[in-house]
Amino acid sequence: MIAAADLAVVHCSQLVTVAGPARPRIGNELRELAIVPDGALRIRDGRIAAAGPRAEIERGLAAETKIVGAGGCVVMPGFVDAHTHAVFAGTRVDEYERRALGATYQEIAAGGGGILATVRRTRAASEGELLAAARRYAEWFLAGGTTTIEAKSGYGLEVEAELKILRVIQALGSEGRLGCVPTFLGAHEVPDEYRGRTGEYVRLVIHEVLPRVASEKLAEYCDVFCEPHVFDAARARAILRAAQSFGLGLRLHADQFSGDAGALLAAELGAATADHLESATDAGLSALARAGVQPVLLPASVYALGSSRYPAARRMIELGLAPVLATDFNPGSSPTASMPMVLSLACTHLGMTPAEAVTAATINAAYSLGRGSRIGSFEPGKAADFVIHDCVDYRELPYFFGREPALAVYRSGTCVYRRSA
Repeated sequence: MIAAADLAVVHCSQLVTVAGPARPRIGNELRELAIVPDGALRIRDGRIAAAGPRAEIERGLAAETKIVGAGGCVVMPGFVDAHTHAVFAGTRVDEYERRALGATYQEIAAGGGGILATVRRTRAASEGELLAAARRYAEWFLAGGTTTIEAKSGYGLEVEAELKILRVIQALGSEGRLGCVPTFLGAHEVPDEYRGRTGEYVRLVIHEVLPRVASEKLAEYCDVFCEPHVFDAARARAILRAAQSFGLGLRLHADQFSGDAGALLAAELGAATADHLESATDAGLSALARAGVQPVLLPASVYALGSSRYPAARRMIELGLAPVLATDFNPGSSPTASMPMVLSLACTHLGMTPAEAVTAATINAAYSLGRGSRIGSFEPGKAADFVIHDCVDYRELPYFFGREPALAVYRSGTCVYRRSA
């Protein structure tokens, strides 16, 4: 479908613009969504030209303007899902059943399951098979109103398999329906063949995989699963400093199971984000605040693992951090692509308001990916990535949980998803 050069979206019950300061939002700013009742959106050449009251926008329409009626629904920026593992082979439904019967995530991993089970399947899959699976999941993201995702590697754990995953991420993004920001996560786990030789695997990542990733321009960021039982702070630091030397931005899986080492390292290195943080204490959170690192909160993974240890979102907001919400979509600990479900979990279990959750899932997430000037809010010059949601009040998105509310999803002014009748 070719985008109309001149487009207007009218009859919005609420136009949730999220317009505001040109930086991640903190404190009370998180609740300021700049909503326009009975609003309208003007788009030219795939970019926002104006957002405001319908009567004002309609006065400036030309004869050639294509009109999209929102039908009295909420129109808002597409969600930006800043932490996903969207490319993998197979599922882990067997482990899901075992957890239901009482096995812990750690027990399953110790028995050869967990991440390494997906690694074995992903290594065996072709690029074509992985792309077909990723396209299926892309449809799920779009159905929830997500227009951009960050997508990590990490299910290859050797040179060619990691490059294969990153090429699939690149291919998915190049199709134009779902924006993809690639992250290299070669240090996701220690593969079977390096069990007991973590130092050797770290050297492989630094001296063989990272140079290929950088030379082939396959990633924008590097991530490490920083936990004492996987990659401790010293090993994570070595990998991340090497990534910095190749010009990659930094993200960390930090403090999911043990406190502060990951957060303190993220602050030390000036990482873009520290993700998870379920076990972080005030010391780690204060360091992140001083360093301007954004916390990426993943409540769906806490829920899916049957835990009750959610990250301290209210404390983060008190400390002046700029929180991000993301799905952590993956086959083991968070098999959901639904940002509306994440918003609901944030309101119910993290103590965030619906407005704070929307901000964390749009403009703050965009800034965490270096795209705050391009997406995440309705402001002139930004890409026209927007969603028409089947509701009349944005607060219905977390309130009516377990549904996918998107009626139509647009990227750069082009409709890329429409709910079927």
